[in-house]
Amino acid sequence: MGEFNAILPYVGWIIAGAFTLGAAGIAVSFQTTRMKIKNGYPLEGMWGQSLKPGSDKQTAERVVLLTQENAQLRAELGAIKDRLANVERIVTDGGYHLGAEIDALRDRALTSLKDKGEA
Repeated sequence: MGEFNAILPYVGWIIAGAFTLGAAGIAVSFQTTRMKIKNGYPLEGMWGQSLKPGSDKQTAERVVLLTQENAQLRAELGAIKDRLANVERIVTDGGYHLGAEIDALRDRALTSLKDKGEA
């Protein structure tokens, strides 16, 4: 009985704290639902089932646009992969000798211009 009497002055604070936490939880849940509705996210029930499936015309148009953009991005990614494969082939297939070959061609061109008196 002595322990209960020691806690008795704080019971009001404990009840107020529990009430505040409960009210804050409800307010956060309300705000989350409000933001989902505002930004077009589908609402979910307690077990994850959809309460408001988004099947209006605007959503269908958005899906079509996103599908088209996805196809374009995939095509671009394929092109980038091809270009990367070409760069890898140049580097691994003696591409380091390419600079020396370019310099040799430049030297030949300068030599031929000097021979003609144009350089």
